Amino acid sequence: MSATSAPSAPAETAAPENDFLAADADQKPPGPTPSQSRFQVDIVAEAAGATEDKSPNSDASSGVPSSDKAPQESQGADPGAGGEESKGRFRVVNFADPSAAGCAASPDAAPAEGFQNGDTVMSETSLHSSTGGQHHYHYDTHTHTYYLRTFGHNTIDAVPNIDFYRQTAAPLGEKLIRPTLSELHDELDKEPFEDGFANGDELTPAEEAAAKEAAESKGVVKFGWIKGVLVRCMLNIWGVMLFIRMSWIVGQAGIALACLIVAMATAVTTITGLSTSAIATNGFVRGGGAYYLISRSLGPEFGGSIGLIFAFANAVAVAMYVVGFAETVVELLTAADAIMMDEINDIRIIGTITVILLLGISVAGMEWEAKAQIFLLIVLITAIINYFIGTFIPVKAKESFGFFGYDSAIMWENMGPNFRGETFFSVFSIFFPAATGILAGANISGDLADPQLAIPRGTLLAILITGIVYLGVAVSTGSCIVREASGNVNDTLSSQFMSNCTDAACKFGYDFSSCTEENPCKYGLLNDFQMMSMVSGFGPIISAGIFSATLSSALASLVSAPKVFQALCKDNIYPGLAMFAKGYGKNNEPLRGYILTFGIALAFILIAQLNIIAPIISNFFLASYALINFSVFHASLANSPGWRPSFKYYNMWVSLAGAVLCCVVMFVINWWAALLTNVIVLGLYIYVSYKKPDVNWGSSTQALTYHQALTHTLHLTGVEDHIKNFRPQCLVMTGYPNSRPALLDLVHSFTKNVGLMICGHIRTGYRRPNFKDLSTDQSRYQRWLLKNETKAFYTPVFAEDMRQGTQYLLQAAGLGRLKPNTLVLGFKNDWRDGDMMNVETYITMIHDAFDFQFGAVILRLKEGLDVSHIQGQDELLSSQEKSSVMKDVIVSIDTSKDSDADSSKQSSKATSLQNSPAIQKDDDDDGKATTQPLLKKDKRSPTVPLNVSDQRLLEASQQFQKKQGKGTVDVWWLFDDGGLTLLIPYLLTNKKRWKDCKIRVFIGGKINRIDHDRRAMATLLSKFRIDFSDITVLGDVNTKPKKEHVSAFEEMIEPYRLKEDDMEQEAAERLKNSEPWRITDNELELYRAKTNRQIRLNELLKEHSSTAALIVISLPLARKGTVSSALYMAWLEALSKELPPILLVRGNHQSVLTFYS
Repeated sequence: MSATSAPSAPAETAAPENDFLAADADQKPPGPTPSQSRFQVDIVAEAAGATEDKSPNSDASSGVPSSDKAPQESQGADPGAGGEESKGRFRVVNFADPSAAGCAASPDAAPAEGFQNGDTVMSETSLHSSTGGQHHYHYDTHTHTYYLRTFGHNTIDAVPNIDFYRQTAAPLGEKLIRPTLSELHDELDKEPFEDGFANGDELTPAEEAAAKEAAESKGVVKFGWIKGVLVRCMLNIWGVMLFIRMSWIVGQAGIALACLIVAMATAVTTITGLSTSAIATNGFVRGGGAYYLISRSLGPEFGGSIGLIFAFANAVAVAMYVVGFAETVVELLTAADAIMMDEINDIRIIGTITVILLLGISVAGMEWEAKAQIFLLIVLITAIINYFIGTFIPVKAKESFGFFGYDSAIMWENMGPNFRGETFFSVFSIFFPAATGILAGANISGDLADPQLAIPRGTLLAILITGIVYLGVAVSTGSCIVREASGNVNDTLSSQFMSNCTDAACKFGYDFSSCTEENPCKYGLLNDFQMMSMVSGFGPIISAGIFSATLSSALASLVSAPKVFQALCKDNIYPGLAMFAKGYGKNNEPLRGYILTFGIALAFILIAQLNIIAPIISNFFLASYALINFSVFHASLANSPGWRPSFKYYNMWVSLAGAVLCCVVMFVINWWAALLTNVIVLGLYIYVSYKKPDVNWGSSTQALTYHQALTHTLHLTGVEDHIKNFRPQCLVMTGYPNSRPALLDLVHSFTKNVGLMICGHIRTGYRRPNFKDLSTDQSRYQRWLLKNETKAFYTPVFAEDMRQGTQYLLQAAGLGRLKPNTLVLGFKNDWRDGDMMNVETYITMIHDAFDFQFGAVILRLKEGLDVSHIQGQDELLSSQEKSSVMKDVIVSIDTSKDSDADSSKQSSKATSLQNSPAIQKDDDDDGKATTQPLLKKDKRSPTVPLNVSDQRLLEASQQFQKKQGKGTVDVWWLFDDGGLTLLIPYLLTNKKRWKDCKIRVFIGGKINRIDHDRRAMATLLSKFRIDFSDITVLGDVNTKPKKEHVSAFEEMIEPYRLKEDDMEQEAAERLKNSEPWRITDNELELYRAKTNRQIRLNELLKEHSSTAALIVISLPLARKGTVSSALYMAWLEALSKELPPILLVRGNHQSVLTFYS
């Protein structure tokens, strides 16, 4: 690809050679000025030899399409940028040095004559690329921009161009990358380019390799629609059945039903042909035929299963056609009395020799195979014409064999059926493989010059022509040949029997009444498979036609099977088959696939019976056809904007009917084979679904999933909520999902397959938030959640502070009815160490949740929750995500600059320092956090031994990933919040990890009515159908706590008291306004009883629940505006300290449990 000759050519040099731009040129001084673009955008050639001179022969106007020129034409636009090689990429170079502007310019570097309107100065060669060739772009060096003064002013904004839409290594030309939105929109001090693909533009490594091979190969053989599709399909459809079974089918079914059989088969193939055309014209088709079409439409699960079966069916089809050929040869040998062993073994010997010869032709290459096909088609057409000519020439010698020429009596006699040992459907099953060649052209889609044009035109025309010929043969054989004939010239009719004879042969003086079902004769439609040869003008031509039909079909199948199999192996859907993906030679021939196909064909040739092999293949082909039809229906149903085939003559309902028809025909032909085929397809489908290959082809399955999700979500919004359908839908403030594993795992335990879970993450501390990083993180951590099989959504937001971010999430997270109704937080273990304004924010988040009518849940582990500061946690991120381009960060311990404050408030001391008031924010910082890579090992000491507290924290963070033993979940349902405090433990103990745990319920009560309260609670729980192992009524909740505990509490809150009695009222008010979290003496006195209750409850919890696997307790409420955040935090601390994992729960006081049905 040619590059520009210089960063900027002086206007004076360009002017004389560029008359239509001359006026413009005169007004501009040499070198860049503020009015000119600051960017030089060019394409770096693949071989970026940074030479300073530009040879005259690389004149832009010459447009020589030779790829050897590229190295000479590639220039170092400036010394700094010379090393930025990236194929097919625009490079933006800042013009810092005006003196360098004209140094490398050459008068030869004139722009090509392109469009004369000043919009684009681009050579014609760049718009038309030869297949597999390189594009040669020529640039307007005068305007400093590749895009050549789009609409009359300098800009790096691009005009529409096909090369922007190519895939990364497309065979038809270079992929160019348009300027990103950031490059056009961001401030100029941003990094200009970052590599990236548009959604779904990435190729799999296999596709990329294939595309590169295609691009590099020279002299590749490509076929047009006649040679590539029409010829192939006609040869494949006119198989062995035309000459050696068509007459027998007419004998069995009669003319009318034979025509019906042909029409039914043609209907199936026509619908499939229309569907194939629709898929083939919905985008660029690569090699792989039916497999490629189905996999790219329905996804790898269907594609992978059908690809394997389709390749196998083609391999078995080789055997069917070769056996048909061998059968004819053996009949000729029998006639000449030259049989080698016996009939079956002779078929095996001849079949084996034939398939070896065919393999030789195939391996010789596609061009030889195509030449052989043309020759075989000529022979075949000659044979068909020869047969039709023969039907018009009555020969006396042939009459005893049952051929009398066209006669209405014979036609009427043969109109109805005369089944002998067969049924309509068994005859249909024998004929149907004759119609199955319609994908012969599509199977070599990779070798077609223009598959989008060739496949519809060639396939549909082939179906039409062959269908007419089949009908013609059915009618003509039925009109001139009788069903049975003895072949004996002496079976003439004597005059006395003339009156008793009713057969059509009687009219011609023959009596074949000796031929019966028990004692059949050797000739006639029913008995002689070679009737068409006998009828024809010159018998040996029909034999040649049979050879031609069988060999051409065998050859087409022998080529199709490895090509389909190779495409399947390249996609690496079945990892064990990768060895067959390798191609050889300029045409990328799948030689290993040929050997495998040869082996399968040989195995089936040894069966040596055509009527056994045919139904097996029919089922495999029909399964493929059914899925192709279903693909079109599915894609139309999904209503994806990407489904817009240029072939318009299809209908989704006709395609569905076609799919159903194919399935019906499968069972009609052979029910056990159909059942077996379906089991195999299903087995392969399940296997591929389980393996989940890492491919994204934008299949209609994805589109339909989206469509259904959208429809159901909308439908859900019209349904009123009902208590029976209540689900805890949790907004969990995890920060990065892998930074608080215990919180994530516990909430996932009770929301998995039950309710919605959103991992909220508030990013604070940026003066200029980087939204691009936010979206990168979003997709990255969503992948992480999927990989860890966590059914949750990750939703990060930028906000000024934690409270604002929480309000954003409480209002905006979710969609329609799929909105969270419960806020889940980690307990702020380090609340006493940092800035108390953080506590204020934390408590306000809980108040906000209640204001939004949310329930609130707080999880406390005595070791803490946040593991993000622990190094060496690489296994938390999969290897695919540990890429250098990812800018994933965690909260840094370095607090000198703005840092990314994590949501759900830090629970480790290491991360809390950043919020300390002692640390000043650095306003000059550009907003990027001082960060370290996410959970990255320290290079100097890869295995840093963890200190004891970190070791404990790590173990505690993983405790909910393990199966919980026979412990208890203690539910302290002290206040009725609508039942959420009871519902969460119930959902938890329904899960496999928790199912061995028993629920124990603790309630408050009066000492004198403990039994009554216990019975009342037992009745309520049994009505709720919630199993429990024990109910404890606590009569001593209001007993005063121990003195040492009360004094410990007072000591804890001492630093946070306002002590307004010891100061001026005005000073006290000022202090309270600046530090709203302070506890007033009045408030402390007012809530003394509540304070004592929290301390007392902690004593009771230690007494009753110190061994529980999990404690679930009602979260105490604090009245907004009257209880200071420090006091509320102290209550939570006093209630939950030094206990097993504890979940503080408060519903929104709407019932979530009901005992009504």
